[in-house]
Formats: sequence, structure tokens, C-alpha cells
Amino acid sequence: MSDPSDSIDNVDEEVNLFLEKWQAIDWQVFTWSIVLLILQIFLALIIFFILRRIGRFTIEKIFTKYIEEKHTVPNRLNTLHKLSKNIFNAVLYFFLVYTILELIGIPVGTLLASAGVLGLALSLGAQGFVSDIVNGFMILLEKQIDVGDVVEIKGINGTVEDVNLKTTQVKDFDGTLHYIPNREITIVSNLSRADMRVRIKIKLFAATDLERVRKVLTHVNKTSLPEYDEITIEPTEISFVPISPGQIAVQITMFSEAGTQYDIRNIFYEKYVAALIKDGIALPNATFELSGE
Repeated sequence: MSDPSDSIDNVDEEVNLFLEKWQAIDWQVFTWSIVLLILQIFLALIIFFILRRIGRFTIEKIFTKYIEEKHTVPNRLNTLHKLSKNIFNAVLYFFLVYTILELIGIPVGTLLASAGVLGLALSLGAQGFVSDIVNGFMILLEKQIDVGDVVEIKGINGTVEDVNLKTTQVKDFDGTLHYIPNREITIVSNLSRADMRVRIKIKLFAATDLERVRKVLTHVNKTSLPEYDEITIEPTEISFVPISPGQIAVQITMFSEAGTQYDIRNIFYEKYVAALIKDGIALPNATFELSGE
């Protein structure tokens, strides 16, 4: 069994050692060191806030001037604007933390070297993520697509719902929302960068009175076209084209603003067919076409 007096002696030695070290401290020097450290951190924070204010003002000024000169799309501007601010803030905060750690005396270089091994391991698994970011940035920078555009990407046809640095969202015409990683986007077919052609073909029986058909459709155009400002080029003629041996179709071609072509197609398809049927003209079936200018 251990002697209790030995434990008491050990405690006394530790207390005496602590008191000696406590008394050996030069409190004046220690106090000034703490004050100096606080002042240095305070100065670093002041410089940080000044640089952040200047940086934000510069970024806002650049993007405001850019949108005034280029009349760019708000969605793209907001994305690039947010990206620029995030990168600037990340760099600024990194240097702030680095400076404070150095002032405190923490070996930042050693920590970064240790983190480099972990960063290498993570980078191997993040190549796809980086590819998404890079490709997404180029899509936005080159103005390839915007929200509301009708596009074809990877065999998917639909309307762009969202464009960001990670994914592009395209809503199919049946309502399905597709999330496409930006690294998978190699070819973009944008159908909304020019006036879109709306070509409607309505099949007719061989014995149909063509002049009567032309008269009915001309009346529809005369009464309905002025109601739609989306139509940029009105039909110049109503023509009849062969579609197969013994069959013909009446063809009407017009142009509408990008993004409105499907609505215009559906509206006038219905108007034409309804007017022909109302006039007693029998129809086997009807088809339509859409394409760029």
C-alpha cells in the first residue's frame, strides 16, 4: 500500500511549481502582448471590412454597367453576380482567417500541408462536380440558354426552368422536369433565339373545293391575326401542296416571337379546323410543323 504522505508531498510539489511559474510571469509584458494582439486583430478586421465594402461596390458597379450596355438576361446576370460575390467573399474570408491564425501563433502552413492530403483525396471524388461548375459557368458566360428558352439537350425537348452552375432544369412538354448535370451538356439546340416559324398543314380530300378553303382561311386570318401581337410575320399566302399520291393539304406559314410558337400553333390550328368544319368542309385529319427562321 502507498503511503498517504507521499501523495500529499506530490500535491505540494505541484502547487509550489505552479506558484513559481505564476510568479515568474512578467504580467506587464503579458498584458501588453495581449493588448497588441487584440489591436492587430482589430486592425485586420477593419482592413477586411474596408476591402469587402470596396469589393462589393466594384462588383455592383461592374454588373450594373454591364446590364445597361449589353441588356443581358436577368437570370444570367443574377447567377454570374452571385458567383462573383461568393468567390470574392471566399477569398477575403480565407485571408482573414489566415491572418488571425498567424497572429495567434497557430502554424497555418503545417495545417494547410496536412489538409492538402485530404484535399487530394476529396478532389479525386469531386471531378464530376468540378466539371459541372466549369461547364455551367461557360454555358452562362456564352449565353447558350436562358430561363424560358425552348431547347433540345441530350434528346430532351422542353422549356428551360432553371440554369445554375451545377445543373440545368428542363421541363418536358408532358410536364416532366429533367435535371441535367452540366457536364453532360455537349450540344445545345436553342429554338428560342429568333422568330419561330409556325407552319400548319391541314389534309384535304381530293374532291375538296380549294377556292372555298382559301376563302374560309383568309377570313380567319383577317379577323384573328390582329388580336395576337406575338405574330411577327403574318401569312402571305395560303397554298396547297401535295403530301402523297392522290392527297393534298392546305399550308399556312407564319412567324411568331420565340417562346410563343406553340401557343400560336395551337390557337390557329383550332381556329382553322373549326372554321372549315363550320363551313361544311370535311377533313380527313390535320398536321402541323414548327421550325426556326
